[in-house]
Amino acid sequence: MDIFIAPLKFYSALLLQNLVKELSKRFTSNIHIIELKMNLDDFLFFERGQYFSTQIIAEAMKLTDEFDGKIILLTNVDIFVPVLTFIFGEAQLNGKHSILSVCRLHEEFYSGISNESLLFERTIKEALHELGHCYGLRHCIDWDCVMHSSPGIEEVDIKGNTYCHKCISKIEGYKQ
Repeated sequence: MDIFIAPLKFYSALLLQNLVKELSKRFTSNIHIIELKMNLDDFLFFERGQYFSTQIIAEAMKLTDEFDGKIILLTNVDIFVPVLTFIFGEAQLNGKHSILSVCRLHEEFYSGISNESLLFERTIKEALHELGHCYGLRHCIDWDCVMHSSPGIEEVDIKGNTYCHKCISKIEGYKQ
């Protein structure tokens, strides 16, 4: 089963290239970059200055029938679900679609200092996390597991960058 990455309002070719390369190392699946004709501004909530991720995923579902595999919508816009202030990503549990925002993964969001290697590390963790949900994984209590819940950037930084043995056993096509 292939993995498709659909950049939407995402402008870092280098980060995208590095993400594809890293996912290719970790999965037996082919990794593809696809283009979706979506206007994310349709999902902007002006009062919050954020984009409603669940609605973005719903729209992507209408546009991706021909793709057999998992789909990651990759964006730089700030995303949310109504019950939370912000999220790094959202995924369909045991489904096909997920969204990942790197907006709050940038170190300069917090400290004003750019750190590309930290951004890449955080992006990999959160991409694996959202893909894990698509493969049916729930949050894991193991802090070394990438499936550990990350409500804030501190938890992203603390947790591991791969799946624990229990979680790996449930993911089709993951190279151990």
